[in-house]
Amino acid sequence: MQRITRLILALGMAVALVSPALINAQSMTSAEPFKVGTFEINGAPTVGIVLRDAMIIDLATANTALEIDPMYAHVNSPADMIELIGQYEYGLKYRIYDIVNNVVSNNLLGADYVHRVADVRILPPVMYPSKIMNAAVNFYTHACEGCTDEELAARTQERSQNRGVPYLFLKPTRGAVIGSGEDIVIPFGRDRIEWEVEMAIVFGRAGKYISAGRAYDHVFGYTVAMDISDRGGRPPGGFGSGSDWFVGKGHDTFAPQGPWIVPKEFYGDPMERLHQSLVIDGVTVQEARAGDMIHNIPELIEYASSLITVFPGDILQSGTSGGTGAGRVERAVGSGYLQAGETIEASIDGIGTLRHSVVAEDGVPDDLSGAQLPPGRTYRR
Repeated sequence: MQRITRLILALGMAVALVSPALINAQSMTSAEPFKVGTFEINGAPTVGIVLRDAMIIDLATANTALEIDPMYAHVNSPADMIELIGQYEYGLKYRIYDIVNNVVSNNLLGADYVHRVADVRILPPVMYPSKIMNAAVNFYTHACEGCTDEELAARTQERSQNRGVPYLFLKPTRGAVIGSGEDIVIPFGRDRIEWEVEMAIVFGRAGKYISAGRAYDHVFGYTVAMDISDRGGRPPGGFGSGSDWFVGKGHDTFAPQGPWIVPKEFYGDPMERLHQSLVIDGVTVQEARAGDMIHNIPELIEYASSLITVFPGDILQSGTSGGTGAGRVERAVGSGYLQAGETIEASIDGIGTLRHSVVAEDGVPDDLSGAQLPPGRTYRR
């Protein structure tokens, strides 16, 4: 009898310790797939749930409306995307499932907290990652730009037998990261700007020394990215010459991301599904699948995390395929680099499309010392 009493007391204590959110109604599955993003709504950055690539649910407002029903416990809405990502696997995703299910099952797409994508400004999904890690030359076709089929086959076989380790570099975040619809700016005096469409892996859990076998445990989801690149090299003079990764990758607007993020449960294995492409003024200049990758996504995660701790909201871009570079694709402006006035679209099946206009930078002050590229005058002594 005493043993039964102790068992009842223990069970009662266990129930008392359970979070209220766990003993209230929670949806363990979503009525339909969704994506998440950041949008300007009523003049402020707002975290939203994207349905059918057409409708945006203001997460915070929808959550407040849901909690009018006493069957739902109070759950704090995330202040931004990094907070959403960090809380997602710790219960927040089930509240998002609740919101989606409530909207879909009760036909609430006309509610005041639901907006059409066409009516809002799309911001970068993550504002802003603490770091963007990029894989350089990670597709066989990109490693052999301009090759014949025979040369590509030979180089691919040689590289696949001696892959070594990935080559990664860091890209700036704030200033470089832009959302779909914002202009890509050709910097003053620069005329060799290229395009690279890439899948971006968004980390959901912090980690260091993450093995390839555990890599997807740390992934939140996937988004579309571009690594816009300046191939013009350093200005003449000074230390070094030619290639300069800061010049080549670091300009403002050179890291488009979005238009939103697909949580991993709605995408599947990217190494089986990935299909990415890039179109300039209606001409397809890049198209590739994951099979063209030299190092797969789990390998990239293992290598990156062996060098630096990754945190929720951090981005790892998996590289681009062949189809970049001057002279390789004929376009309306002729073969060559990006030109002001062109429209560029980067797409990944199952995620979405980034759309940007290309413009030339203007309004540059005329009293610069020459630190801009290229120097407008000699450096002041």
